[in-house]
Order: sequence, then C-alpha cells, then structure tokens
Amino acid sequence: MDIHQKLIGQSSAFLETLERVSTVAPLSKPVLIIGERGTGKEMMVERLHFLSPRWENVLVKVNCAALPETLLESELFGYEAGAFTGAGKRHAGRFERADGGSLFLDEIASMSLRLQEKLLRVIEYGEFERVGGDKTLNVDVRVVGAANVDLPAMAARGEFRADLLDRLSFDVITLPPLRYRKEDIPLLAEHFALGMTRELQRPYFAGFTDEGLEQMQAYPWEGNVRELKNVVERAVYRTPADEPVSEFEFDPFASPWKPVAVADEGEAVDVPAPVAQDNNVTGVDVPTDFKAHMRAYEQNLLEKALEQHRFNQRRTAQALGLTYAQLRGYLKKYGISARNP
Repeated sequence: MDIHQKLIGQSSAFLETLERVSTVAPLSKPVLIIGERGTGKEMMVERLHFLSPRWENVLVKVNCAALPETLLESELFGYEAGAFTGAGKRHAGRFERADGGSLFLDEIASMSLRLQEKLLRVIEYGEFERVGGDKTLNVDVRVVGAANVDLPAMAARGEFRADLLDRLSFDVITLPPLRYRKEDIPLLAEHFALGMTRELQRPYFAGFTDEGLEQMQAYPWEGNVRELKNVVERAVYRTPADEPVSEFEFDPFASPWKPVAVADEGEAVDVPAPVAQDNNVTGVDVPTDFKAHMRAYEQNLLEKALEQHRFNQRRTAQALGLTYAQLRGYLKKYGISARNP
C-alpha cells in the first residue's frame, strides 16, 4: 500500500500533523486520533501502522459504533463454543487476529463503560479472556483509538473512563479541519476532479475557473475532505468535458421545492407562490421563460425570508435550510442587500 497516494496537502497544519504521526509511529504506545468527520482519521491510522515496525503484520479495524455491546464484545475478545445461543464453535476475536500488529478502534467514545474496563486491562497487561471462557490469553497489540468528540469532557461527566483515557492518550493527534487548510483545497479538488474525469472516461480535465476556486476556499466544509470530494465530483460530472468547472452545488438537498425548515422561534418562512404568465395556448398559466421565472422566484423567496427574520442572516439561512455561506452566495448572486432598509 502506498499511503502517500491518499494523504494530499502542503499546508503547515497538515505537514505538522504528518510529522507528529511519523514521530510516534515507531513506538508501540497507544495513540488517540481526534478529528471532525471527514478529516481522514482512518488514513492517519494507516500511516501510523505502516510506518511502524509492525507494518508487516495485520492492521485490524473495528467501528465500535456499528455494533451493539454484546456483539462488539464478542468481536473484540472472541468467544468459546457454547458461550451463547448460536456459538457453535470457538471464534477468535479482533485482538487475537491483531496479535503482533495494530488494532484500530474507530468511534471509541461509543463503547460502553463495561467494555471500556475490559479494554483497559488488555492495553495495560495484554491479557483477556474470550466470552464464555476462563483461559487467559496474552497478545501484543498496539491500540489506536479515534473519536470526533471531546473525550476529556465525556470523562469529566462520567461517560468515558478516565483511567482508560489516561492509558490511551500516550499521544493525542488532533487532525486540522479543512477550513484551516485552505491552501490544500485546490490540490485536493484537482485530485478528486482527475479521478472523476477518469471514471467518466474523458480525455482530459479542463480545470477550475478562478471564481470556482474562490468559492471552494470560502466554503466552511463542515464535512471536510469527504464533503469536498462529493462536491467536486458532482460538479465535474455535471460540467461539459471541454469546459472548466465554475459552479458547485454545495448542498445537494437545496431546492425551491424542499420542505421549508422551521426557524429557532418556531416561525416558518412563508413560501411565495410562483408568478406565472398566461400564454393563452392551453388555457393553463405557465412561465414563458423557465430560468427567468425560477430566478425571480428564488429572489422573491430570499427577500421575503430576510424580511421575516429581521435581516438576521444566520436565522434566515437556517429557516431556508441553507448554510450561512450558501445564503451569502445567493445574496451575492442576486445582488440582494442583507441590511434592513
């Protein structure tokens, strides 16, 4: 596996993170990877493993949030035949399979306090018993946990074991969100665009316009790199092959016909009815220029929503089901003043 194919960036925050991972990789100590969704926690774990002396052995991954407590316990520690209904034969757990290698526990904050106690013992002494068994097994496993929540705050509330947190946090690597890596956005966007171009079997990628790059760098990217990938690939396939990409749909759920969101104070935006023109052909009122009609409709909706919410842009955005950045983009598009006249 070439880990450098996935890890793209040149910002100081990103390079510092890579250096931290490279420095701690040779050790066999537990590590926590903390970051928002879409920041690439799993990729950093892979880098940590493959730069360690354990790289020739297996990297086992478990999503703790994807399994109920009893099944997670069986998956982590294994079970003996007859341990429960359906346990027809002995099952080796993830710790056994990861012996000599690394075990990645994603979404570790979702693990129950009871399982956290068993995990603490394995990390501390390398010992555990299978479910339904009494024989103590010994393993040599490096544990790497990942979370997108504030674990110290959870420990303070009694929702996460403080002693386990102490044991896991030999080093804690917090991944920078994409909004703090703005100089990496063009590099990542081009990488995803080229991949989509190949998937579409197009001969070349025509690039991004300057305005398009500015839009991407101004967007907050709450979903980080994963969200950027979706936005870029969606824009590439919707843009003709010989044209540079200039328009992005940041929110695929945004639509004039979507259910209207309710604002904080419980007041919904009244959606203005479209104004149609009678063409006197079928006896049915229809717009003669669909695009112009929709522009007028969107502009009318924006102006009415702003007025309803006393020109508070954040409340207006929430009521319309838009992000603050998206609302700002629409206001700029239609030349609408966001100030109370």
